[in-house]
Amino acid sequence: MNQQHRPVALITGAGSGIGRASAVALAGAGFDVAINYSRSEPAAAETARQAQVKGARTLLFKCDVSDDPSVRKMLTAVEQEFARLDALVNNAGTTTAVKPQDFEGLTAEEWDRVFAVNVRGVFQVTRASVPLLKKARGSIVNTASIVGLRPGPQPLPYAASKAAVVSLTKLLALNLGPEIRVNAVAPGWMEGDWMKRMLTDRYDDLMTRRAKNTPLRRCVNAEDVAEVIVNLITSNRLVNGEVVVVDGGFAATT
Repeated sequence: MNQQHRPVALITGAGSGIGRASAVALAGAGFDVAINYSRSEPAAAETARQAQVKGARTLLFKCDVSDDPSVRKMLTAVEQEFARLDALVNNAGTTTAVKPQDFEGLTAEEWDRVFAVNVRGVFQVTRASVPLLKKARGSIVNTASIVGLRPGPQPLPYAASKAAVVSLTKLLALNLGPEIRVNAVAPGWMEGDWMKRMLTDRYDDLMTRRAKNTPLRRCVNAEDVAEVIVNLITSNRLVNGEVVVVDGGFAATT
């Protein structure tokens, strides 16, 4: 593929997990990638290195997606570096350590922080990306969660914020068509650091139990989710406003 004609994707929260896997998978699919991160530059640099191995040009940009001026600077940098944007993966997210049953332990500030990143951040990055995406007739994929669709053992603001992402995905699909398609993925219990932090010393036991109760007999990993994200971006041209559950069939059969 001619380097000058490679499509470009922006992935937020791309330092690890689904974000990193998506950046690398999109690089493998022929995209140059803009890699957003908020904290760990070494982790984001490793994502860039892996994407470059796949043939991508990369741009690293540190930005808290809840800060609109920084978001707009990021999109200016993307335009200056690549002169186009064909795909956006709104993956940046955060949570709280407050257990869902601990109502009194959850402060308003903590609730607002989670929503600022997980919901307002999705809107702000999307809004800043719209002019470039419209020119490219591009695609957006948001990272929701199975707990945005059904109850689960996740902190209340995280689960509620992911339900908001589900609703926002449908609203954006309605209002950005026909130039831009908007979909979301909803991973189930996912192997890796995120669930290790949530489940602590129960991680191995609970993940094993979940896998046994899943028709495909394993839990999802970041690469599984990235595969669906790339597919939604590069094909499925009439799929719009959908939330694709990626969990091996657990939610559909229990």
